Amino acid sequence: MRHKRVVVTHYGGPEVITVIEEDIPTPKAGEVRVKVLAAGVSLPDVLAREGVHPETPRVPYTPGWDLVGTVDQLGEGVTGFEPRQTVTAMPIHGCYAQYVCVPRRKLIPVPVGLDAAEAVAVVLNYITAYQMLHRSAKARPGQRMLIHGASGGVGSAMLQLARLAGVEMYGTCSAQGAAVVRELGGIPIDYKNADFVKEIHRLTGDGVDAVFDGIGGNNLWRSRDALHEGGRVVTYGFQSKMRGGRMVSRSEGRHPFRESAELGWFILRNWVKPGRKGMVPYSIQWLMRFKPVWFRHDQLTLLDLLKQGEIKPLIAQRLPLEEARRAHEMLGEGGVLGKIVLLPNG
Repeated sequence: MRHKRVVVTHYGGPEVITVIEEDIPTPKAGEVRVKVLAAGVSLPDVLAREGVHPETPRVPYTPGWDLVGTVDQLGEGVTGFEPRQTVTAMPIHGCYAQYVCVPRRKLIPVPVGLDAAEAVAVVLNYITAYQMLHRSAKARPGQRMLIHGASGGVGSAMLQLARLAGVEMYGTCSAQGAAVVRELGGIPIDYKNADFVKEIHRLTGDGVDAVFDGIGGNNLWRSRDALHEGGRVVTYGFQSKMRGGRMVSRSEGRHPFRESAELGWFILRNWVKPGRKGMVPYSIQWLMRFKPVWFRHDQLTLLDLLKQGEIKPLIAQRLPLEEARRAHEMLGEGGVLGKIVLLPNG
């Protein structure tokens, strides 16, 4: 039996993405072959394609952090799952394919009846938002917080989860994303036509309790200025280094830890700045590895919230596997409202 799989042939722009056809993989002992129903497309996929994400595999490789699919074949020694059972996983790469072999320990059951595209949004985007909100920022009812890129995949997830937690959320966004932010319970701030620091202090008086900053660079200092004393910036990305979906400071060879080292320098400098304002990094892959019990608990919690209708992921586009390149181009162009999802098996 044959299947299709996306391959990044070498590091670069969307043009390095190709689709190949090959025999479907056979699960090894301890693995499960999953028929992929939905694979999420996200900024980490773009950064890996550029060769600058710390989790970047060696080329050629298949991108895709997260998936939802059905159990197709069990490898030797695998128990606890049944054929055709719906599951989810975050293997970090390999999900842009019709069939994927995943270690059994990475699989989490998905409640019956959920939309695969909505469920896959929970795996990366909602866990990121949930853990930043509750484990990094220690959210409490009545607090005020700000997230940048509020109409995107993580931002829209954060707005919904903050509303459930009783947190008042502000969100920077484009003018076209303002309606989405309002609908999700946030207070939009047009980052193109307003100074978000001034707006935050105008609206709150003394600033917010936390800022979630996926932009990085010098924007971290401006996010810090939006805090009141005792607040903290939770930093989780470096979009400021990108233009049109490409790294601005590209050079020959890979530098997957350059941005991480720069972030560490920002955090060190924050310690000597005046004021009691914290700056903490968030990394979903490190929490998954070092706090696997947290990760599993949080994912099951979110899947249950999805089943109950308490959260509703915003899906920007549902695209066939063959349009993976277009999906990356859309992310690079910016202005995507919600999550882009590939549907490898239609």
